[in-house]
Amino acid sequence: MSSPETTVLPDQSREPLGQQLKSLARAFWMVNIMEMFERLAYYGVRVVIPIYIAQADEIGGLHFSQTDKGIIFLWWAVVQSLVPMFSGGFADRYGYKKTIAVSIAIKIVGYLLMATQREFWPFLFGCCVLALGTAIFKPGVQGTLVRTLTKKNSSVGWGTFYMLVNIGGFLGPPLAHFLYGWSWPTVFYGCAVIVSINFLMLLTYREVPAGGEQRGGPIDIFMLTLVNFMNMRLVIFIAIMSGFWLMFMQLFDMLPNFIVDWVDSSSLVAALHLPDWMLQANSLRGPQLTQEWMINANPGLIILLVVPISWMVSRLRRVTSITLGVTIASVGLVFSGFSTNGWIVMAGILVFSVGEMLSSPKMNEYLGVIAPEGQKGLYMGYANIPVAVGWGYGSLLGGQVYDRMGDKANLALDYLAKNHGVTDVLRPEAFATLMDVTGLSAIDATQMLWTAYDPYRLWYQFAAIGLISAVGMFIYSRWIRRYEAPDI
Repeated sequence: MSSPETTVLPDQSREPLGQQLKSLARAFWMVNIMEMFERLAYYGVRVVIPIYIAQADEIGGLHFSQTDKGIIFLWWAVVQSLVPMFSGGFADRYGYKKTIAVSIAIKIVGYLLMATQREFWPFLFGCCVLALGTAIFKPGVQGTLVRTLTKKNSSVGWGTFYMLVNIGGFLGPPLAHFLYGWSWPTVFYGCAVIVSINFLMLLTYREVPAGGEQRGGPIDIFMLTLVNFMNMRLVIFIAIMSGFWLMFMQLFDMLPNFIVDWVDSSSLVAALHLPDWMLQANSLRGPQLTQEWMINANPGLIILLVVPISWMVSRLRRVTSITLGVTIASVGLVFSGFSTNGWIVMAGILVFSVGEMLSSPKMNEYLGVIAPEGQKGLYMGYANIPVAVGWGYGSLLGGQVYDRMGDKANLALDYLAKNHGVTDVLRPEAFATLMDVTGLSAIDATQMLWTAYDPYRLWYQFAAIGLISAVGMFIYSRWIRRYEAPDI
């Protein structure tokens, strides 16, 4: 008997890649395009918003603290990731296209609020409105997708979905960089326009029925959601994946600030002859690749490789692929923050991306396969619970950790107070004051703080959580094997 680490699915699931792609229905492709537009707008904001919220010296930014940023992301995560637990059941009951239409309208309002509000609580409210729209959008799209897939083509189907998601994610940062050329509010207004395109996309395909017996009012659906969640296999799987998502989201929540604060990508810029439109304006450390383009290596690699990788691992048990992916992603996260050298950081992001391709699409695929008929949207809603727990708590923890261990402005303030007795400096002027007091250049002052405070250590605890999740998934894979068919 094969071990769960090497067990593969029956050969029939390994039809030629082209044949599997041809078997995907029109509705599948239309909702994938809708997801791509939605992600284009979403990541146009999401990948730059850590800088807008908390970077101390960002012109036109909000200049909140890293802890404030963590609180905003906490509530964003709670709304965006817990609401689908209930909105998934409503999507099954009342129709996927209707819930998608409602979600688009809500998302537009969210972007408009974020463009116009600069105080903490109003801006937080705008983020939560956007999160609510996203939460309603996901089960409708993913429920439609699951209903169009079979066990034979589900791996390639989810890989294709993930590829198109990341095309949107890849184009989002340069879109944001372009819109930012006018102003920060323009970034939000532009994304509101882009997401509105999905109103037209709803006209391009027929509604896909949820299947099963759809009846009952809102209270009945709410109770069905709670009752179905009380499933030991589901609860354990969600608990394990929560650790993965806690680790995973730090690439998008903390790494943008970490790159701006610490990473010297000048050698990477020179070697690759990168154009000016990919570079950070007014950098004190010479030509630097913008943080959004560095992180864009993640969706870029996924676009190139996720479909063939999904086809290659289609015969592996889904939980086995998840275990392997979580392990690789954890290692990649450490490398992403281990050095100030841009090449090493880029290599870490690419390693992380390989782990993501092996784990994240498989989580949704696994829940889609084990979901009963008529409850596909509901189970796609459940898929967001580990994101809520991991991203939510991870945001709060990450904000506090980065404030204490990684924020260059805060460390400059601490260094000035302890070594030069200078205490009357505001955070936005902290690093410039440090250069004036010490007479060091920006590069030398950054290296001095790096040597004195070792900010790379902040990544260890998050990578450790990821590795613990991988061990948990390994144990889960052995336990669940006795309850599941071999093609799951």
